[in-house]
This record gives sequence, structure tokens and C-alpha cells, in this order.
Amino acid sequence: MDLGIKGRRAIVCGASRGLGFGSALSLAREGVDLVINGRRADVLADAAKRIADETGVEVVAVAADITSASGRAEVLAAAPRVDILVTNAGGPPPGDFRNFDRDDWIRAVDANMLTPIELIKATIDGMIERRFGRVVNITSSAVKAPIDVLALSNGARSGLTGFVAGLARKTVAHNVTINNLLPGIFDTDRLAGLVEAAARGAGISIEEARERRRAGQPAGRFGDEMEFGQACAYLCSAQAGYITGQNFLIDGGAYPGTF
Repeated sequence: MDLGIKGRRAIVCGASRGLGFGSALSLAREGVDLVINGRRADVLADAAKRIADETGVEVVAVAADITSASGRAEVLAAAPRVDILVTNAGGPPPGDFRNFDRDDWIRAVDANMLTPIELIKATIDGMIERRFGRVVNITSSAVKAPIDVLALSNGARSGLTGFVAGLARKTVAHNVTINNLLPGIFDTDRLAGLVEAAARGAGISIEEARERRRAGQPAGRFGDEMEFGQACAYLCSAQAGYITGQNFLIDGGAYPGTF
């Protein structure tokens, strides 16, 4: 299906690998020109080359910390027009909430709530003026089913979810939608970090901790970055203009509830 977004321009954050890369490549395959962001210049440059070589779209790589004001300014300066915004920042560390101090909470809120809000604020009015815009926030399944060791993520990302729920109903009349994608367990660097922490806590090997995680998935496997990216691309499509303020859970059936 032609998603009707060829020639559009997108910012994709955290796009050097993992879910951000899958989203960027999926958009590029639809003919979307990209500004991609990540912290490591070498990894980001490699991702940009892979995407450009395969798809032929324009890919501008901006290595910067998107959670800082200066980093956001660099990324936005490289994209004078933004039709599509995909926000994505690494999740805060797991742990017992008793061990987190105020600075830990502020960093989590800054990265996983305020950074997406600032990017939306910087781009939403242009989208409204042009009567086309798609915002997709990559959050976490923990928004739907909180995980006790991810207290920082649970709190910060839930704050973003509440903000989006209000704003998305105001922009949709202008063909500007805002939605959230909630990944479950995908085979990414984030999973590797969580598995390592679980292995330490349980006193088992990393291999055993990983297998326990996999065995607990109804799908019998971890998610793939490209199947996530395809879902992101659809939410950015011309056909998705009637979908806004929604939280799409992509977790291989791990969430046990009906609603």
C-alpha cells in the first residue's frame, strides 16, 4: 500500500539503531526525506549511509543529545520543514525506587517527557499551518502495564501520555495527529541492559535471564525493529488522519488485559 507520504520530511530521534532505526528506514522506504539523530556520530553516520544507499532519500545525520536544549536546536536547524516527528529517547535505568533521588527523577522526566513536548512545541504550529502533520512518540509498554523496576520510566512516560491525550484532540481538525507507540520486549540494546540487570539481581547467567524473558512471551520470541518501524510508518501515513491520541501496544501479546 502506498502510504501517501513520499516527499515529506521527517525528524526521527534515536535513529542510529533499534526501534528508531527501524522507524527511520520504514519511512525512507516510503520516500520520506530524513533528519536522523543519535548521540554517537560514528554509529549514526553508518545508519544514515545504510538508509540512503537502500532508499535514495536525503538523510541528514545530526549527532547530538536530543535531551538537551542545544541538541534539540541542532536537530531542528537541520530540518527547516517538519511534516513528521518521531520522538525517541533511551529509557532511564531500572532499579528500586527507594534508591532514586530527585536528580534521577528530573533526568527521567527531562528525557522521556519534556524532550518530546519541546520537540512537539517547536514543530506543531508549522504542521497545523500546512495542514499535515504526524507525531509519533516511542514510549513503552510500561505505560499500559507498569513494571516495578522501571519506576522512572513508568512515571515520566505516563506524564507524556497524559499531555498527548489532551493536545491530540486539538490538532486533529488540522490533519495533525499525535499518537504513541508502546513497545514491549524487542531485541534491542535496551533489552540487553535489562537482561543484564535481571541476571545480576537473580544471580544467574545473562543467557539464562534472556531465555527466561523469551519464554515468557506469548509470541515465543522478541520483537523485531522493522515490524515496529512499519507500524510507525503507517501512523505517519496519509491514511492515518483519523487516528489521534491513541496508545498502540506492540508487545507480542504480553499484556493480558482486554482493554
